Amino acid sequence: MNIDISKFDQTRLMVIGDLMIDEYVWGKVDRISPEAPVQVVAVKNQDYTLGGSGNVVNNLMALGARVSVLGVIGKGSDGKLLLNKLDALGADTRGIIQEPGRHTTKKTRVIAEHQQVLRIDRETKKEISAQTFKSIIKHAEKIIPDVDVILISDYGKGLINRAMIKSLVQIAQKHNKITIADPKGLDFTKYAGVNLLTPNKREASLASGMEITDARTLAEAGKVLLDKSGIEKLLITCGKEGMILFEKDGKPAKMATKAREVYDVSGAGDTVLAALGIGIAAGLPLKTAVSLANTAAGIVVGKVGTATVTQKELLQALKLTDAETVPKHKTLKELSELCRKLQKDRKRIVLTNGCFDLLHVGHIKLFAASKKLGDVMIVAIDDDDSVRRLKGPDRPVISVTERVRILSALDSVDYMVVFANSELNKIIERIRPDILTKGSNYDSEEVLGRDIVENYGGRVELIPITEEISSTQIINTIKKSDKSPQNS
Repeated sequence: MNIDISKFDQTRLMVIGDLMIDEYVWGKVDRISPEAPVQVVAVKNQDYTLGGSGNVVNNLMALGARVSVLGVIGKGSDGKLLLNKLDALGADTRGIIQEPGRHTTKKTRVIAEHQQVLRIDRETKKEISAQTFKSIIKHAEKIIPDVDVILISDYGKGLINRAMIKSLVQIAQKHNKITIADPKGLDFTKYAGVNLLTPNKREASLASGMEITDARTLAEAGKVLLDKSGIEKLLITCGKEGMILFEKDGKPAKMATKAREVYDVSGAGDTVLAALGIGIAAGLPLKTAVSLANTAAGIVVGKVGTATVTQKELLQALKLTDAETVPKHKTLKELSELCRKLQKDRKRIVLTNGCFDLLHVGHIKLFAASKKLGDVMIVAIDDDDSVRRLKGPDRPVISVTERVRILSALDSVDYMVVFANSELNKIIERIRPDILTKGSNYDSEEVLGRDIVENYGGRVELIPITEEISSTQIINTIKKSDKSPQNS
Protein backbone atom coordinates (compact mmCIF):
# COMPACT_ATOMS: atom_id res chain seq x y z
CA MET A 1 0.00 0.00 0.00
CA ASN A 2 1.71 3.15 -1.20
CA ILE A 3 0.74 5.86 1.30
CA ASP A 4 3.05 8.83 1.84
CA ILE A 5 3.34 9.75 5.53
CA SER A 6 6.31 12.06 5.08
CA LYS A 7 4.21 15.15 5.88
CA PHE A 8 3.00 13.91 9.26
CA ASP A 9 5.68 15.95 11.03
CA GLN A 10 4.32 19.12 9.41
CA THR A 11 0.75 18.69 10.67
CA ARG A 12 -0.97 20.50 13.51
CA LEU A 13 -4.23 19.28 15.02
CA MET A 14 -6.55 20.40 17.80
CA VAL A 15 -7.98 17.76 20.13
CA ILE A 16 -10.92 18.65 22.34
CA GLY A 17 -12.45 16.04 24.60
CA ASP A 18 -12.63 14.31 27.96
CA LEU A 19 -9.19 13.99 29.51
CA MET A 20 -8.51 11.08 31.88
CA ILE A 21 -5.79 9.43 33.91
CA ASP A 22 -5.52 5.63 33.90
CA GLU A 23 -3.86 4.41 37.10
CA TYR A 24 -2.54 0.88 37.51
CA VAL A 25 -1.81 -0.34 41.04
CA TRP A 26 0.35 -3.47 41.14
CA GLY A 27 0.47 -5.66 44.20
CA LYS A 28 0.54 -9.10 45.75
CA VAL A 29 -2.18 -11.02 47.55
CA ASP A 30 -1.23 -13.47 50.28
CA ARG A 31 -4.09 -13.19 52.78
CA ILE A 32 -7.77 -12.41 53.32
CA SER A 33 -8.73 -9.40 55.43
CA PRO A 34 -9.88 -10.22 58.99
CA GLU A 35 -12.34 -7.32 58.70
CA ALA A 36 -14.28 -8.65 55.69
CA PRO A 37 -14.03 -11.56 53.20
CA VAL A 38 -11.89 -9.57 50.76
CA GLN A 39 -8.34 -9.88 49.50
CA VAL A 40 -5.59 -7.76 51.01
CA VAL A 41 -3.38 -6.32 48.27
CA ALA A 42 0.14 -5.38 49.30
CA VAL A 43 1.00 -2.59 46.85
CA LYS A 44 4.38 -2.84 45.11
CA ASN A 45 4.21 -0.07 42.53
CA GLN A 46 1.91 2.24 40.55
CA ASP A 47 1.83 3.39 36.96
CA TYR A 48 -0.10 6.17 35.21
CA THR A 49 -1.04 6.64 31.55
CA LEU A 50 -3.15 9.10 29.58
CA GLY A 51 -6.71 7.98 28.89
CA GLY A 52 -9.73 9.35 27.03
CA SER A 53 -8.86 12.19 24.69
CA GLY A 54 -5.37 12.11 26.21
CA ASN A 55 -4.82 8.82 24.40
CA VAL A 56 -5.79 10.50 21.12
CA VAL A 57 -3.14 13.15 21.84
CA ASN A 58 -0.61 10.43 22.71
CA ASN A 59 -1.27 8.68 19.37
CA LEU A 60 -0.95 11.90 17.40
CA MET A 61 2.33 12.82 19.07
CA ALA A 62 3.68 9.31 18.42
CA LEU A 63 2.88 9.82 14.73
CA GLY A 64 4.75 13.14 14.63
CA ALA A 65 1.95 15.74 14.81
CA ARG A 66 1.94 18.98 16.76
CA VAL A 67 -1.12 19.02 19.00
CA SER A 68 -3.13 21.66 20.86
CA VAL A 69 -5.32 20.22 23.62
CA LEU A 70 -8.61 21.64 24.88
CA GLY A 71 -10.43 20.16 27.85
CA VAL A 72 -11.36 20.50 31.50
CA ILE A 73 -9.73 18.95 34.58
CA GLY A 74 -9.73 19.49 38.33
CA LYS A 75 -7.29 21.51 40.38
CA GLY A 76 -5.93 18.64 42.48
CA SER A 77 -2.91 16.36 42.16
CA ASP A 78 -4.53 14.23 39.45
CA GLY A 79 -5.05 17.29 37.28
CA LYS A 80 -1.44 18.29 37.79
CA LEU A 81 -0.27 14.77 36.90
CA LEU A 82 -2.30 14.85 33.68
CA LEU A 83 -0.89 18.23 32.71
CA ASN A 84 2.65 17.04 33.42
CA LYS A 85 2.19 14.00 31.18
CA LEU A 86 0.85 16.10 28.31
CA ASP A 87 3.66 18.64 28.79
CA ALA A 88 6.19 15.80 28.70
CA LEU A 89 4.83 14.79 25.28
CA GLY A 90 5.28 18.36 24.06
CA ALA A 91 1.56 19.09 23.60
CA ASP A 92 0.17 22.63 23.81
CA THR A 93 -1.94 22.58 26.99
CA ARG A 94 -2.95 26.25 27.17
CA GLY A 95 -6.52 25.30 26.26
CA ILE A 96 -6.99 23.05 29.30
CA ILE A 97 -9.16 24.66 31.98
CA GLN A 98 -8.83 23.69 35.64
CA GLU A 99 -12.38 24.02 36.96
CA PRO A 100 -12.82 24.52 40.72
CA GLY A 101 -14.75 21.73 42.42
CA ARG A 102 -14.40 19.33 39.51
CA HIS A 103 -12.74 15.93 39.69
CA THR A 104 -10.12 14.97 37.13
CA THR A 105 -11.45 11.72 35.69
CA LYS A 106 -9.32 8.86 36.97
CA LYS A 107 -9.73 5.12 36.52
CA THR A 108 -7.77 2.99 38.98
CA ARG A 109 -7.19 -0.68 38.25
CA VAL A 110 -5.83 -2.82 41.08
CA ILE A 111 -3.90 -5.80 39.72
CA ALA A 112 -2.56 -8.69 41.78
CA GLU A 113 -1.09 -12.00 40.60
CA HIS A 114 -1.83 -10.99 36.99
CA GLN A 115 -5.52 -10.51 37.78
CA GLN A 116 -7.48 -7.27 37.91
CA VAL A 117 -9.20 -7.52 41.29
CA LEU A 118 -10.83 -4.09 41.44
CA ARG A 119 -11.51 -0.97 39.39
CA ILE A 120 -12.25 2.39 40.97
CA ASP A 121 -13.64 5.29 38.91
CA ARG A 122 -13.35 8.86 40.14
CA GLU A 123 -15.28 11.17 37.84
CA THR A 124 -18.13 13.58 37.37
CA LYS A 125 -20.49 13.70 34.40
CA LYS A 126 -21.99 17.09 35.17
CA GLU A 127 -21.78 19.65 32.39
CA ILE A 128 -19.02 22.23 32.54
CA SER A 129 -19.75 25.66 33.97
CA ALA A 130 -20.73 28.60 31.76
CA GLN A 131 -17.40 30.26 32.53
CA THR A 132 -15.45 27.15 31.51
CA PHE A 133 -17.49 26.94 28.29
CA LYS A 134 -16.65 30.54 27.41
CA SER A 135 -12.96 30.03 28.17
CA ILE A 136 -12.71 26.91 25.98
CA ILE A 137 -14.53 28.54 23.05
CA LYS A 138 -12.24 31.56 23.38
CA HIS A 139 -9.19 29.25 23.14
CA ALA A 140 -10.75 27.42 20.19
CA GLU A 141 -11.24 30.69 18.31
CA LYS A 142 -7.54 31.45 18.75
CA ILE A 143 -6.28 27.97 17.82
CA ILE A 144 -8.55 26.77 14.99
CA PRO A 145 -7.31 29.23 12.31
CA ASP A 146 -3.82 27.69 12.61
CA VAL A 147 -4.66 23.98 12.77
CA ASP A 148 -5.28 21.55 9.93
CA VAL A 149 -8.00 19.38 11.51
CA ILE A 150 -10.17 19.46 14.67
CA LEU A 151 -10.70 16.16 16.51
CA ILE A 152 -13.55 15.80 19.03
CA SER A 153 -13.18 12.93 21.51
CA ASP A 154 -16.43 12.51 23.45
CA TYR A 155 -16.48 10.20 26.47
CA GLY A 156 -19.66 11.66 27.96
CA LYS A 157 -18.06 13.42 30.94
CA GLY A 158 -19.86 16.76 30.52
CA LEU A 159 -17.59 18.68 28.15
CA ILE A 160 -18.92 17.83 24.68
CA ASN A 161 -22.55 19.00 24.67
CA ARG A 162 -24.75 20.35 21.86
CA ALA A 163 -23.73 23.93 22.49
CA MET A 164 -20.04 22.99 22.36
CA ILE A 165 -20.46 21.08 19.08
CA LYS A 166 -22.46 23.91 17.54
CA SER A 167 -19.86 26.53 18.49
CA LEU A 168 -16.92 24.40 17.29
CA VAL A 169 -18.62 23.65 13.97
CA GLN A 170 -19.35 27.35 13.40
CA ILE A 171 -15.73 28.32 14.06
CA ALA A 172 -14.43 25.45 11.90
CA GLN A 173 -16.71 26.32 8.99
CA LYS A 174 -15.72 29.98 9.23
CA HIS A 175 -12.06 29.00 8.72
CA ASN A 176 -12.78 26.10 6.33
CA LYS A 177 -11.46 23.44 8.73
CA ILE A 178 -12.46 19.77 8.93
CA THR A 179 -14.06 18.38 12.09
CA ILE A 180 -14.01 14.68 13.02
CA ALA A 181 -15.79 13.33 16.12
CA ASP A 182 -15.70 10.04 18.02
CA PRO A 183 -19.25 10.01 19.46
CA LYS A 184 -20.90 8.96 22.71
CA GLY A 185 -24.55 8.38 23.50
CA LEU A 186 -27.70 7.46 21.60
CA ASP A 187 -28.53 10.75 19.84
CA PHE A 188 -26.11 11.52 17.01
CA THR A 189 -28.05 14.68 16.06
CA LYS A 190 -25.89 16.26 18.75
CA TYR A 191 -23.03 16.15 16.21
CA ALA A 192 -24.91 17.92 13.38
CA GLY A 193 -22.48 19.81 11.15
CA VAL A 194 -19.47 17.64 11.94
CA ASN A 195 -17.74 16.50 8.74
CA LEU A 196 -17.08 12.91 9.82
CA LEU A 197 -18.30 10.73 12.69
CA THR A 198 -16.45 7.54 13.80
CA PRO A 199 -18.70 5.32 15.97
CA ASN A 200 -17.98 1.65 16.55
CA LYS A 201 -20.55 -0.95 15.49
CA ARG A 202 -22.21 -1.17 18.89
CA GLU A 203 -22.57 2.61 19.13
CA ALA A 204 -23.98 2.75 15.60
CA SER A 205 -26.46 0.00 16.42
CA LEU A 206 -27.74 1.79 19.54
CA ALA A 207 -27.90 5.22 17.89
CA SER A 208 -29.74 3.91 14.80
CA GLY A 209 -32.13 1.76 16.82
CA MET A 210 -31.22 -1.22 14.62
CA GLU A 211 -29.61 -4.51 15.54
CA ILE A 212 -26.57 -4.90 13.30
CA THR A 213 -26.11 -8.57 12.50
CA ASP A 214 -24.76 -8.65 8.94
CA ALA A 215 -23.65 -6.51 6.01
CA ARG A 216 -27.23 -5.63 5.06
CA THR A 217 -28.26 -4.37 8.50
CA LEU A 218 -24.95 -2.54 8.83
CA ALA A 219 -25.59 -0.71 5.55
CA GLU A 220 -29.13 0.14 6.62
CA ALA A 221 -27.95 1.46 9.99
CA GLY A 222 -25.33 3.61 8.27
CA LYS A 223 -27.96 5.13 5.95
CA VAL A 224 -30.30 5.84 8.87
CA LEU A 225 -27.57 7.61 10.81
CA LEU A 226 -26.54 9.74 7.83
CA ASP A 227 -30.15 10.74 7.20
CA LYS A 228 -30.99 11.49 10.85
CA SER A 229 -27.83 13.04 12.29
CA GLY A 230 -27.01 15.89 9.93
CA ILE A 231 -23.41 14.75 9.41
CA GLU A 232 -21.67 14.51 6.04
CA LYS A 233 -19.80 11.24 6.36
CA LEU A 234 -19.84 8.24 8.70
CA LEU A 235 -17.08 5.73 9.41
CA ILE A 236 -18.28 2.72 11.40
CA THR A 237 -15.45 0.70 12.96
CA CYS A 238 -16.15 -3.02 13.33
CA GLY A 239 -13.15 -4.33 15.28
CA LYS A 240 -11.51 -7.33 13.63
CA GLU A 241 -14.03 -7.05 10.77
CA GLY A 242 -12.50 -3.74 9.66
CA MET A 243 -14.48 -0.57 8.96
CA ILE A 244 -17.00 0.87 6.53
CA LEU A 245 -17.17 4.42 5.18
CA PHE A 246 -20.61 5.85 4.37
CA GLU A 247 -21.07 8.95 2.26
CA LYS A 248 -24.28 10.52 1.02
CA ASP A 249 -25.03 9.61 -2.60
CA GLY A 250 -22.25 7.03 -2.58
CA LYS A 251 -21.85 3.29 -2.05
CA PRO A 252 -20.41 2.13 1.31
CA ALA A 253 -16.68 1.43 1.11
CA LYS A 254 -15.57 -1.56 3.18
CA MET A 255 -12.02 -2.15 4.37
CA ALA A 256 -10.88 -5.38 6.01
CA THR A 257 -8.75 -5.16 9.14
CA LYS A 258 -4.98 -5.58 8.91
CA ALA A 259 -4.64 -7.15 12.37
CA ARG A 260 -2.78 -10.45 12.50
CA GLU A 261 -3.90 -11.24 16.04
CA VAL A 262 -6.31 -9.34 18.27
CA TYR A 263 -5.12 -8.94 21.85
CA ASP A 264 -7.16 -5.92 22.98
CA VAL A 265 -9.54 -3.48 21.26
CA SER A 266 -9.44 -0.91 24.08
CA GLY A 267 -8.20 2.43 22.78
CA ALA A 268 -8.59 1.36 19.14
CA GLY A 269 -11.18 4.11 18.58
CA ASP A 270 -8.67 6.69 19.82
CA THR A 271 -6.08 5.38 17.35
CA VAL A 272 -8.58 5.47 14.47
CA LEU A 273 -9.49 9.09 15.31
CA ALA A 274 -5.83 10.11 15.54
CA ALA A 275 -4.67 8.29 12.38
CA LEU A 276 -7.64 9.51 10.37
CA GLY A 277 -7.08 13.08 11.55
CA ILE A 278 -3.36 13.18 10.85
CA GLY A 279 -3.86 11.52 7.46
CA ILE A 280 -6.34 14.19 6.36
CA ALA A 281 -4.17 16.92 7.89
CA ALA A 282 -1.24 15.64 5.81
CA GLY A 283 -3.29 16.02 2.64
CA LEU A 284 -4.28 12.41 2.02
CA PRO A 285 -7.58 11.79 0.19
CA LEU A 286 -10.37 10.68 2.54
CA LYS A 287 -10.43 7.02 1.49
CA THR A 288 -6.65 6.83 1.69
CA ALA A 289 -6.76 8.34 5.20
CA VAL A 290 -9.44 5.79 6.15
CA SER A 291 -7.22 2.99 4.84
CA LEU A 292 -4.36 4.39 6.92
CA ALA A 293 -6.59 4.52 10.02
CA ASN A 294 -7.65 0.93 9.37
CA THR A 295 -4.02 -0.15 9.21
CA ALA A 296 -3.23 1.73 12.43
CA ALA A 297 -6.19 0.08 14.16
CA GLY A 298 -4.93 -3.31 13.00
CA ILE A 299 -1.60 -2.60 14.68
CA VAL A 300 -3.02 -1.29 17.96
CA VAL A 301 -5.46 -4.17 18.56
CA GLY A 302 -2.42 -6.44 18.34
CA LYS A 303 -1.15 -4.71 21.47
CA VAL A 304 -2.58 -4.64 24.98
CA GLY A 305 -4.31 -1.75 26.71
CA THR A 306 -4.52 1.81 25.46
CA ALA A 307 -1.60 1.74 23.03
CA THR A 308 -0.12 4.02 20.38
CA VAL A 309 1.16 3.48 16.85
CA THR A 310 4.45 4.95 15.63
CA GLN A 311 5.49 6.04 12.15
CA LYS A 312 7.89 3.11 12.03
CA GLU A 313 5.13 0.62 12.78
CA LEU A 314 2.90 2.19 10.15
CA LEU A 315 5.68 2.05 7.58
CA GLN A 316 6.24 -1.60 8.39
CA ALA A 317 2.56 -2.41 8.07
CA LEU A 318 2.29 -0.45 4.83
CA LYS A 319 5.33 -2.32 3.48
CA LEU A 320 7.24 0.85 2.75
CA THR A 321 10.32 -0.08 4.73
CA ASP A 322 13.21 -2.31 3.76
CA ALA A 323 12.17 -5.83 2.82
CA GLU A 324 14.31 -7.15 5.66
CA THR A 325 12.08 -5.52 8.28
CA VAL A 326 10.31 -8.10 10.47
CA PRO A 327 7.30 -6.88 12.50
CA LYS A 328 7.94 -9.40 15.30
CA HIS A 329 11.46 -8.02 15.77
CA LYS A 330 11.44 -5.29 18.42
CA THR A 331 14.03 -3.03 20.00
CA LEU A 332 14.46 -3.40 23.75
CA LYS A 333 12.68 -0.07 24.28
CA GLU A 334 9.71 -1.14 22.16
CA LEU A 335 9.59 -4.52 23.86
CA SER A 336 9.76 -3.16 27.41
CA GLU A 337 6.87 -0.76 26.68
CA LEU A 338 4.88 -3.58 25.10
CA CYS A 339 5.51 -5.87 28.09
CA ARG A 340 4.29 -3.26 30.56
CA LYS A 341 1.01 -3.11 28.67
CA LEU A 342 0.79 -6.89 28.43
CA GLN A 343 1.34 -7.20 32.18
CA LYS A 344 -1.35 -4.61 32.89
CA ASP A 345 -3.77 -6.87 31.06
CA ARG A 346 -2.63 -9.87 33.13
CA LYS A 347 -0.86 -11.59 30.25
CA ARG A 348 1.76 -14.14 31.30
CA ILE A 349 5.08 -13.49 29.53
CA VAL A 350 7.57 -16.25 28.74
CA LEU A 351 11.16 -15.57 27.67
CA THR A 352 13.74 -17.90 26.25
CA ASN A 353 17.13 -17.08 24.77
CA GLY A 354 19.88 -18.58 22.67
CA CYS A 355 21.91 -18.46 19.45
CA PHE A 356 19.56 -20.60 17.34
CA ASP A 357 22.24 -20.86 14.65
CA LEU A 358 20.71 -23.51 12.39
CA LEU A 359 17.21 -24.23 13.66
CA HIS A 360 16.45 -27.85 14.60
CA VAL A 361 13.66 -29.94 16.13
CA GLY A 362 14.90 -29.31 19.67
CA HIS A 363 14.47 -25.58 19.20
CA ILE A 364 10.98 -26.06 17.76
CA LYS A 365 9.93 -28.13 20.78
CA LEU A 366 11.48 -25.56 23.15
CA PHE A 367 9.48 -22.73 21.57
CA ALA A 368 6.23 -24.71 21.44
CA ALA A 369 6.51 -25.86 25.08
CA SER A 370 7.48 -22.35 26.21
CA LYS A 371 4.47 -20.84 24.45
CA LYS A 372 2.13 -23.24 26.29
CA LEU A 373 3.36 -21.89 29.63
CA GLY A 374 2.05 -18.38 29.02
CA ASP A 375 0.21 -15.98 26.76
CA VAL A 376 3.12 -14.28 25.00
CA MET A 377 6.44 -15.90 24.09
CA ILE A 378 9.53 -13.78 23.48
CA VAL A 379 12.84 -15.02 22.09
CA ALA A 380 16.09 -13.18 22.82
CA ILE A 381 18.61 -13.96 20.08
CA ASP A 382 22.39 -13.59 20.42
CA ASP A 383 23.86 -11.20 17.87
CA ASP A 384 26.64 -12.39 15.53
CA ASP A 385 29.51 -11.15 17.73
CA SER A 386 27.99 -12.90 20.73
CA VAL A 387 27.68 -16.16 18.80
CA ARG A 388 31.33 -15.91 17.73
CA ARG A 389 32.42 -15.47 21.35
CA LEU A 390 30.32 -18.42 22.47
CA LYS A 391 30.78 -20.83 19.57
CA GLY A 392 34.02 -19.88 17.85
CA PRO A 393 35.33 -17.78 14.95
CA ASP A 394 33.54 -19.85 12.27
CA ARG A 395 30.12 -19.13 13.71
CA PRO A 396 27.41 -18.17 13.13
CA VAL A 397 26.74 -19.96 9.89
CA ILE A 398 23.46 -18.02 9.61
CA SER A 399 23.51 -14.27 10.22
CA VAL A 400 21.31 -12.73 12.89
CA THR A 401 19.20 -11.04 10.18
CA GLU A 402 18.32 -14.42 8.69
CA ARG A 403 17.85 -16.04 12.10
CA VAL A 404 15.33 -13.34 12.97
CA ARG A 405 13.44 -13.92 9.72
CA ILE A 406 13.39 -17.69 10.21
CA LEU A 407 12.09 -17.50 13.78
CA SER A 408 9.48 -14.91 12.79
CA ALA A 409 7.80 -17.59 10.67
CA LEU A 410 7.03 -19.70 13.76
CA ASP A 411 3.55 -19.32 15.24
CA SER A 412 4.89 -20.08 18.72
CA VAL A 413 7.16 -17.00 18.63
CA ASP A 414 5.36 -13.71 19.32
CA TYR A 415 8.29 -11.28 19.54
CA MET A 416 12.08 -11.25 19.25
CA VAL A 417 14.87 -9.04 20.48
CA VAL A 418 18.54 -9.23 19.46
CA PHE A 419 21.16 -8.82 22.18
CA ALA A 420 24.84 -9.03 22.98
CA ASN A 421 25.77 -11.72 25.50
CA SER A 422 26.49 -9.23 28.27
CA GLU A 423 23.05 -7.63 27.85
CA LEU A 424 20.89 -10.60 28.82
CA ASN A 425 20.44 -9.47 32.42
CA LYS A 426 19.39 -6.02 31.19
CA ILE A 427 16.80 -7.59 28.90
CA ILE A 428 15.37 -9.67 31.75
CA GLU A 429 15.20 -6.65 34.04
CA ARG A 430 13.40 -4.57 31.39
CA ILE A 431 11.00 -7.29 30.20
CA ARG A 432 10.42 -8.94 33.62
CA PRO A 433 9.14 -12.24 32.22
CA ASP A 434 6.97 -14.40 34.45
CA ILE A 435 8.82 -17.48 33.23
CA LEU A 436 12.34 -17.90 31.86
CA THR A 437 12.79 -21.16 29.95
CA LYS A 438 15.80 -23.21 28.86
CA GLY A 439 16.24 -26.76 27.63
CA SER A 440 16.68 -29.53 30.21
CA ASN A 441 20.24 -29.98 28.99
CA TYR A 442 20.94 -27.03 31.32
CA ASP A 443 21.00 -27.19 35.09
CA SER A 444 18.73 -24.59 36.71
CA GLU A 445 21.74 -23.17 38.54
CA GLU A 446 23.46 -22.57 35.19
CA VAL A 447 20.64 -20.55 33.68
CA LEU A 448 21.76 -16.94 33.21
CA GLY A 449 19.32 -14.48 34.77
CA ARG A 450 17.80 -17.03 37.16
CA ASP A 451 18.54 -14.91 40.25
CA ILE A 452 16.94 -11.81 38.72
CA VAL A 453 13.78 -13.67 37.72
CA GLU A 454 13.35 -15.42 41.05
CA ASN A 455 14.02 -12.23 43.04
CA TYR A 456 10.95 -10.47 41.59
CA GLY A 457 8.73 -13.56 41.91
CA GLY A 458 9.16 -15.22 38.52
CA ARG A 459 10.44 -18.70 37.90
CA VAL A 460 12.80 -20.70 35.69
CA GLU A 461 11.31 -23.63 33.80
CA LEU A 462 13.48 -26.32 32.20
CA ILE A 463 11.83 -27.76 29.08
CA PRO A 464 12.42 -31.53 28.69
CA ILE A 465 14.70 -32.19 25.73
CA THR A 466 14.81 -35.87 24.75
CA GLU A 467 16.63 -35.57 21.44
CA GLU A 468 20.42 -35.63 21.58
CA ILE A 469 20.80 -32.91 18.99
CA SER A 470 22.42 -29.49 18.75
CA SER A 471 23.21 -26.92 16.08
CA THR A 472 26.94 -27.52 16.67
CA GLN A 473 26.56 -31.27 16.07
CA ILE A 474 24.64 -30.69 12.84
CA ILE A 475 27.17 -28.13 11.60
CA ASN A 476 30.12 -30.39 12.44
CA THR A 477 28.43 -33.32 10.66
CA ILE A 478 27.95 -31.18 7.56
CA LYS A 479 31.60 -30.08 7.67
CA LYS A 480 32.84 -33.69 7.99
CA SER A 481 30.61 -34.79 5.14
CA ASP A 482 31.91 -31.96 2.99
CA LYS A 483 35.51 -33.05 3.65
CA SER A 484 34.91 -36.79 3.03
CA PRO A 485 36.86 -38.45 0.11
CA GLN A 486 33.78 -38.80 -2.10
CA ASN A 487 33.32 -35.03 -1.98
CA SER A 488 36.99 -34.16 -2.52
